[in-house]
Amino acid sequence: MTQSLVPKENDMAGTKGVSAAGPKGVLSHMKYEHLIAGVSGGVTSSVVLHPLDLIKVRFAVNDGRSVTIPQYHGIRNALVTIYKQEGLRGLYRGVVPNVWGSGTAWGLYFLFYNTTKTWIQGGDPNLQLNWPMHMAAAAEAGILTLFLTNPLWVVKTRLCTQYGNEKPLYSGMLDCFSKIYKAEGIQGMYKGLVPGMIGVSHGAIQFMVYEEMKNWYNNYRGTALSTRMNTSEYLFFAAASKLVAASATYPYQVVRARLQDHHHNYAGTMDCISKTWRFEGRLGFYKGLGASLTRVVPATMITFVVYENVSGFLTSRNFSNRNLNRL
Repeated sequence: MTQSLVPKENDMAGTKGVSAAGPKGVLSHMKYEHLIAGVSGGVTSSVVLHPLDLIKVRFAVNDGRSVTIPQYHGIRNALVTIYKQEGLRGLYRGVVPNVWGSGTAWGLYFLFYNTTKTWIQGGDPNLQLNWPMHMAAAAEAGILTLFLTNPLWVVKTRLCTQYGNEKPLYSGMLDCFSKIYKAEGIQGMYKGLVPGMIGVSHGAIQFMVYEEMKNWYNNYRGTALSTRMNTSEYLFFAAASKLVAASATYPYQVVRARLQDHHHNYAGTMDCISKTWRFEGRLGFYKGLGASLTRVVPATMITFVVYENVSGFLTSRNFSNRNLNRL
């Protein structure tokens, strides 16, 4: 069964969706389990795979015209070169804001997404939504999360693009925050916001595909939509959904990274797009895609598996506690 954009009194959700309309009603569906589980997944994947994220950023900001930026020939060459020139510490440049950013972003994203989704369902986890509803819930979660976390991504990009052959401009995350704010103001903290808004479609596509695949699989098995799956099933659905979303929306990540990099000075989003197309052609918008997929697919698999298991554990624990309190 699918549902239209607005919950109706006669839907399976009953009158819950109607009576819970408005901000107070939406907030009543907010559960901290999703926040904790999302943070856990984001932090775990960031720590494990940060070197690949660093390489993806460096590939993305390399326009082939900046003489101060090192040239790498593939992922393996980049790993070896960075390790030789900057040591192990070089592979983890920007890891602090990345952990903060990924942990915060995934925590908030899962919190906002599940809050919106549950509100639309009227509190019934077994009410099947159609794909536009999944995309709408994911898009709303993405926009809210982006506004709250964009400054962290700017700092991460700046720290990741400090190369071993130049004097570091920033000594750490807090120093980077301070210097960006002093030199560029609040506007500097929100560089890359416009392509980031476009990139909200990435999360919307990913969550839509992920949810639709889970729903299809549960319908195929003849089980309730809220039925828990095993780890291998979550891994497969997470990987497939990420591949679809990443391949479809990668160019915005290149534009966003270049706007946030202090080695470039673009007048804005359209200027960045125009120059990238003029000097590098279509392939310029896909620089770092290999490194990105090598990182984001395993990262998503780790994030979603940790999230599903932690949220399942916390939810079952709270359910057990509620039952004990009734005795």
